[in-house]
Amino acid sequence: MAGLRLIVGLGNPGPEHARQRHNAGFWFVDELARKYGGQFRIEPKLFGETCKVDIGGSAVWLLKPATFMNLAGKSVTAALRFWKIEPDEALLAHDELDLPPGTARLKFDGGHGGQNGLRDTIRLLGHAKFHRLRVGIGHPGHKDKVVGWVLGKPTAADEAMILRSIDDAIDVMPLAVAGDVNEAMKRLNTAKA
Repeated sequence: MAGLRLIVGLGNPGPEHARQRHNAGFWFVDELARKYGGQFRIEPKLFGETCKVDIGGSAVWLLKPATFMNLAGKSVTAALRFWKIEPDEALLAHDELDLPPGTARLKFDGGHGGQNGLRDTIRLLGHAKFHRLRVGIGHPGHKDKVVGWVLGKPTAADEAMILRSIDDAIDVMPLAVAGDVNEAMKRLNTAKA
């Protein structure tokens, strides 16, 4: 399997959204940039902020779409075209209602599960053949509470668990970037509960 050349964090732009659960994908790429010495800068033609980092000896682009979540595919597809990266060499990190805080899971392909950034990307690509990092944010318990939940800020305890799961995911990124996504998946997906 190909290694990763593009890692996208999904979230909503603007300081008012920065600490919301829905921005867990941004938290992930921000932490990757911090760990690997990258500095995001605005890239208008890619409708987002980008930086290049070296992970395990390989150059990897990081992207934070500046569009709102439901239009994230515009930025993702522009970056894939511009850098001539195949979708299966990309990873999209996003918040995941179906996983508890403290849990992060890698997967390839599949549906969007109601996640609008994934939905828009799949719509524009015409398929779902890309990697995802599902960062667990938990579920409020009832579907009518979902919007307020994802656009709300997690408790301090939940935030600490989400950040811990992001650290766990970052630990396996060198494997994924090198093309050993299955081993990265195995290590992360069977991580301590």
